[in-house]
Amino acid sequence: MAIDAQDVAALFGASRRESAPAYRRLKNVITEQIGTGRWPEGELLPSENQLVDSLGLSRMTINRALRELSSDGLLVRMPGVGTFVAERRSSSALYGVRNIAEEVSRRGRRHRTDVVFVREEPADRRAHRMFGIPEGSPIYHSRVVHFEDDSAIQLEDRHVHPDLAPEYLQQDFTERTPNDYLSRIAPLGKGEHIVEAVLGTAEDCASLGIDAAEPCLLIHRRTWSEGQLVSAARLLHPGSRFRLEGTFDSL
Repeated sequence: MAIDAQDVAALFGASRRESAPAYRRLKNVITEQIGTGRWPEGELLPSENQLVDSLGLSRMTINRALRELSSDGLLVRMPGVGTFVAERRSSSALYGVRNIAEEVSRRGRRHRTDVVFVREEPADRRAHRMFGIPEGSPIYHSRVVHFEDDSAIQLEDRHVHPDLAPEYLQQDFTERTPNDYLSRIAPLGKGEHIVEAVLGTAEDCASLGIDAAEPCLLIHRRTWSEGQLVSAARLLHPGSRFRLEGTFDSL
């Protein structure tokens, strides 16, 4: 499917009341159409020549708007082929510990969770070092897959201190996320993120429905409450469906 240049011109003409520069008005028009879903993923935009003719703007102005939208991840420009509406990626906050279900809902999408398992296991040496639990004593372990609409966007593999969340195994994590439950019973005091790029294991890729060669974004997250480590989670995301976002102020 292709977007008609005259349709873009009509939308751009309606934006003339804005005081912003022309390139920004064009960016706003395109962003709004993509954000509302009127221009779906994969839709072909008019060429720069067509936009120059229909909008009466310079090629430099058109090029700047399309270039910045491509940098923002809204468009994909393919030399010799055309400019397309990019596949929408899920995003998550780089700073803070957020509930993924709320993030998905905020984007107007549907969240669901597939539970692989929730069980008690004997603590290994790694769990002993992290949680201070004696090796062989019980620790809780859950593995769930989070979906945005029909796309798997996160494989969550989590270990939980049983003394700090004694009813963890009884929770229905198709109804509420582990993060939501833990934040209610053990309010967050401190959190830690470590981010790296990896390839998933065969089991990981099967859970996420991705090819073994697809790069993934892995977040190691630990959370404490009242000075005690509550949870250590491994959060794996397909690189093609996910990005991290964060803002910060200068000191």
